[in-house]
Amino acid sequence: MIYAIFQRPVLSTGDRVIQAEDFLSGCKLRGYTFLTGVPCSLLGPLIAHSIHRKDLDYVAASSEGEAVGIAAGAHLAGRKAVVLCQNSGLGNMVNPLTSLNFPFRIPALVIIGWRGEPGLKDEPQHELMGMITGSVLDVIKVPWALFPTDPATIDTTLDKAEQEMEATGLPFALIMKRGAVANTDLGPDTLMGSAAGSAPDSGEFVSPYAERMSRLESIRTLRETISPEDAVIATTGKTGRELFSLEDSNNQFYVVGSMGCATGIGFGIQHVLPEQRVIVLEGDGSTLMKMGTLATIGYYQPPKLINIILDNEAYDSTGGQYTVSPAVDFCKVAAACGFRHCWRTDTEGNLKRAIKTARELSGPSLIHVKIACGSAANLPRPKVKPFQVKERFMQFLSRERSNP
Repeated sequence: MIYAIFQRPVLSTGDRVIQAEDFLSGCKLRGYTFLTGVPCSLLGPLIAHSIHRKDLDYVAASSEGEAVGIAAGAHLAGRKAVVLCQNSGLGNMVNPLTSLNFPFRIPALVIIGWRGEPGLKDEPQHELMGMITGSVLDVIKVPWALFPTDPATIDTTLDKAEQEMEATGLPFALIMKRGAVANTDLGPDTLMGSAAGSAPDSGEFVSPYAERMSRLESIRTLRETISPEDAVIATTGKTGRELFSLEDSNNQFYVVGSMGCATGIGFGIQHVLPEQRVIVLEGDGSTLMKMGTLATIGYYQPPKLINIILDNEAYDSTGGQYTVSPAVDFCKVAAACGFRHCWRTDTEGNLKRAIKTARELSGPSLIHVKIACGSAANLPRPKVKPFQVKERFMQFLSRERSNP
């Protein structure tokens, strides 16, 4: 048998339910004021109350994996985070939970709607995940418990989760059975209207492919142009390694694994710390993997977020296999998503000008940089361990937060 069947007692009609307000107040009491995720009908009351409460901050993500990245960014910025998803989206979260939260020791309270619960009638697509939800969490070493259904157990459940996260530095999950939270009608859940509108994009690619800057040259140009007070998030693979090779610094966060999550991490930081300038170094492949994050950013309009896509049209870190980025105009995509400013460049001078201008304007901004494939010879890996990178980066953000 390739999986263990996950089965718990089914709620009867006589079982108790809790009020969303009571559970969220318990979260607030323990410092959880930031929530993000993708809706599930079982989670509807929690999300509705999160949106309507002024003392809580709910961010709608475009995918469950993106939500994990956003929550990680919020944690780095000093906010305790809750991630909400349906168990069908747990598969989308496995990569960042195992390659971001685990190596960096980033906790989050994860609340999972239990669709396909054994013994209850549900849609066929939920049957298998309903059986294995707990087993999946066990395999990826995320401890879990059932979501409380009795008001008297809310505090003990949350205290258990807190104790586990404090001891391990890892996420803790609560699996919510159908009907665990009472439904309430709070009216429409809309936070705001459509995005600010498409910004005009500027700049053209002028260099022949063979004459483009290398990734190392473009990162060096970035480091020479920005302030040491700017937070820099570098995507997984050779981008982070080349940034490290130029100079290690406390304001630099080297993402390992969790491909595509760097932009979400940067957005989470900037959303929590709107006065902190955040610069994200993404690749074309990683941007394509979670391009929905550009829509999330366009909707929430983080003012000091600059997203730089280093586009070599290849998965350079895995051997140079081609990506489909030549078919994509990232500036037009970002502008359509609501970014305020977008630039194209493939020369050092134009890249410097774009970065300087982006730092002076209210964002979000995107800079699409065409670069050559290939990397520096004998490229080192960061000598600091991921959890050490996290700790010193959080100290950097805390210092900037205390001295704006």
